[in-house]
Amino acid sequence: MGVAGCGKSSLAALVAQAHGWELVEGDEYHDEASLAKMRNGQALTDEDRKKWFALLAQKLSAQAGHIVLACSALKKAYRDVLRAAVPELRFVFLKIDVAQAHARVTGRGQDHYFPPALVDSQFEALQEPCDEARVLTLDAMQSQADLMAKVNTWLDAG
Repeated sequence: MGVAGCGKSSLAALVAQAHGWELVEGDEYHDEASLAKMRNGQALTDEDRKKWFALLAQKLSAQAGHIVLACSALKKAYRDVLRAAVPELRFVFLKIDVAQAHARVTGRGQDHYFPPALVDSQFEALQEPCDEARVLTLDAMQSQADLMAKVNTWLDAG
């Protein structure tokens, strides 16, 4: 979890592949109206995200085994929707600063539906998961190898 550009999709894919778990890329579940809003530089509202998180929670709860979900989950309320579906759910929070996120999102190119102009809105919405159970906070600027090692150690510790 984390803001746009933190590397959640890349790390989620690595974790899923390393463990043989299903990967769910949350961005693939946005409806067309939400995608259109973002393409037009409009930040999603809580109401826009409500259906999205309900769908992601349903996807999580339907899975019999382990699953890796990549999604922003910026607010505690969003994370709580997912936790209600899977009480033992864990979160890896990839922490990044505004300048780094802007640079990464800008580097995606103009074909991506999420424009750099929306990065600030992600930070405005972000409620860092401080003092929340089952959360690992990592520096998003670490190498993927370092991030994977830390995630694996955390997962192995139970």
